[in-house]
Amino acid sequence: MRQVRKTKKIILTSNHGFTLIELMVVMVILGILAGLIVPRIMDRPEEARRTKAAVDIQALEQALKLYKLDNGRYPTTDQGLLALVDPPSVGRLAKKWRNGGYLDKSRVPKDPWDNGFVYISPGLHGDFDLMSYGPDGEPGGEGQDADINNWEL
Repeated sequence: MRQVRKTKKIILTSNHGFTLIELMVVMVILGILAGLIVPRIMDRPEEARRTKAAVDIQALEQALKLYKLDNGRYPTTDQGLLALVDPPSVGRLAKKWRNGGYLDKSRVPKDPWDNGFVYISPGLHGDFDLMSYGPDGEPGGEGQDADINNWEL
């Protein structure tokens, strides 16, 4: 006996795409999320600039410490942060200045508001004081205009 196998044809029907109502629901949800999230993100750029300034100050502190390891002292205020890029030509000269300098990009960075960092050595709060005056570019300030100082990090 011969068995006959019957094969059933299964016809799959599927709907490709989304309905207009489904698309509208997604758009409303995205609109609600954007309304809640965008205002919070808009306040973040200033916070990010302050964080970048703090990170830059810490990187400059490390470069200054390497300078001191090689030369036995920190650059003077007159020599400034440029002593990390070029051998000092005023005051006590650095006898063991590292070839290539102490900063990666061979230039002294500016703070996120395009102002120079302020360097004082010897400092009032330690061996040296290093600061950014913040967005207003003036010493002091409160809130978002407050200075960012190495002794407070």
